[in-house]
Amino acid sequence: MRESLLGGLKVRLSGGTDGHGGGDGPVVVLLHGFGASGDDLVPLAEVIQVPTGTRWLFPEAPLSLNMGFGDSRAWWIIDFARIQEDRAAGRIRDLSVEIPQGLALARERFLAFLKELPRQFQIDYKKTVIGGFSQGAMLTCDAVLHTDYPFAGLVQLSGNLLAQAVWGALISSRKGLPVFQSHGTQDDILPHIGAERLRDALTQSGLVVEWQSFQGGHEIQEPVLPRLSVFITKALKA
Repeated sequence: MRESLLGGLKVRLSGGTDGHGGGDGPVVVLLHGFGASGDDLVPLAEVIQVPTGTRWLFPEAPLSLNMGFGDSRAWWIIDFARIQEDRAAGRIRDLSVEIPQGLALARERFLAFLKELPRQFQIDYKKTVIGGFSQGAMLTCDAVLHTDYPFAGLVQLSGNLLAQAVWGALISSRKGLPVFQSHGTQDDILPHIGAERLRDALTQSGLVVEWQSFQGGHEIQEPVLPRLSVFITKALKA
């Protein structure tokens, strides 16, 4: 693995011909979630089976958080007090009606990254799978809906339907896009029903969603990995 500044973001690269993102093979771009460090998802490159020569990019969120442990980062700031209040009251969060205050800036930064990346790194978006976990999943979904880059697939790990008033008008433009989505039934951070709403919105607009629900919380469980491996391999070889 190596670290590099690409498209204005710190990125960790692995895989490829040299283990450091070298070569001209297909690409998988994965974004970490809120409160995680920039290397949080890097181990996935070692356990997900993908075509030989596939390169992995793990962009680091630009916002640094003071959470008292490690290098916690975020794509946008979330209201933890509200989450705690909803949890204490037994309320299920419905993010589909919300447009986070920092989403537009996060999108702008990430779209700038996608625009600049080909000038610094050999990449073909037709041979690129993009996605992430939690907040990283939602940002990549938002970005995909706001661009026409011909991505090979979209990965949504523990994400939710967000900003439905905005996304709803854009989803049909991505008809036919393969999507892999997984979510834990006991997730108390981003509710399972929010993931179901996203799945249904994508499916009804013609995207091809592979759905995996599992008994667990806000996490990526080991049983998800074999199906994700098959999904990515199929998408990159299409």
